[in-house]
Amino acid sequence: MTTNRILMLLKTRGPLTAKDLASHLQITSEGARLQLVKNMEEGFVKVETDVTGVGRPKQYYSLTDLGNGKFPDTHAELTVKLVDIIKTSLGENALQTVIDIYEEQGKTRYLNELTEHTALEEKIAKLAEIRTREGYMAEYTKEDNGYFFIENHCPICAVAKTCQGFCSSELNTFKYVLGDKVEISRMNHMIKGDRRCVYQIIETESDTDANAFNS
Repeated sequence: MTTNRILMLLKTRGPLTAKDLASHLQITSEGARLQLVKNMEEGFVKVETDVTGVGRPKQYYSLTDLGNGKFPDTHAELTVKLVDIIKTSLGENALQTVIDIYEEQGKTRYLNELTEHTALEEKIAKLAEIRTREGYMAEYTKEDNGYFFIENHCPICAVAKTCQGFCSSELNTFKYVLGDKVEISRMNHMIKGDRRCVYQIIETESDTDANAFNS
């Protein structure tokens, strides 16, 4: 359905004009506007006008909180309640133990799927595939200043807002499975109000460079 495709594009690409959406969907601009009006009436989409620059103001469409809610947030309410129960009944140390176990399980699970991949880009591509399967809508780009690993959705966002230890745990997991010859920095963070989570991945030393240095 066109409506679902519009919501998906706004989720993965951020604010877009009606013309941008029409181009992606291969429909007329008028057709895109009609769909956007429908989604606005249903509360899924909002519009903002950009008056900067020369020429006519541009209208950019993006998802509302209700629109973002159309994407899976894995058992959010129950998970938040369980985390709160652990924290209040058993204490911070018990909650940290849960996070540590979550991290170790993630490292083992991802590493098992990445084992046959040796090149960094292959590992990143596989990690994006795994994370997408888990609901993170992940992708990556290769730029002059390294790779950018992008997660357009966070299915554990509600619990991560309650306890950011889960976010730290996931960053530790990425560093572990991609190897000790990369540096990973989180550039954007949904918990801080960004539209998506973005990580910059820089290869600091290849195996070839290391062998050449040691020879």
